[in-house]
Formats: sequence, structure tokens, C-alpha cells
Amino acid sequence: MPKMKTSRAAAKRFKVTGTGKLKRWKAYKSHILTKKNSKRKRHLRQSTLVHPSDMKRMIKLLNL
Repeated sequence: MPKMKTSRAAAKRFKVTGTGKLKRWKAYKSHILTKKNSKRKRHLRQSTLVHPSDMKRMIKLLNL
């Protein structure tokens, strides 16, 4: 059986932290920014962790 391929789309979007959690960037920061206030845009710049309920699917995509 051949090796499993890593989803390249997922590999570009997620980074593994030292403790094995997945780090991701927040959505809604690419366009239509005039109606969003500064506080909201500032918080969207920061990364966050993948929610535990989604971890199983993301790990499967990344072949970890």
C-alpha cells in the first residue's frame, strides 16, 4: 500500500506547537475591512489554536 499523502492545503495553514497542538490563523481579515472596527481587526491578526473537536480531522489531513 502506498504512503498516505499530506494535504498540502492543510500543511500551509497549520503549524504544530511544541506540545503537539495545532496553531491556525483567524478568518475574516482579507477584505471588507472598513466596516470592522480596529479592535476586531487587531484581534484577527493574532493566531489561535485549533478547537479540540476539530483536532482529529486536522491530524488526519496532516498525517501526524
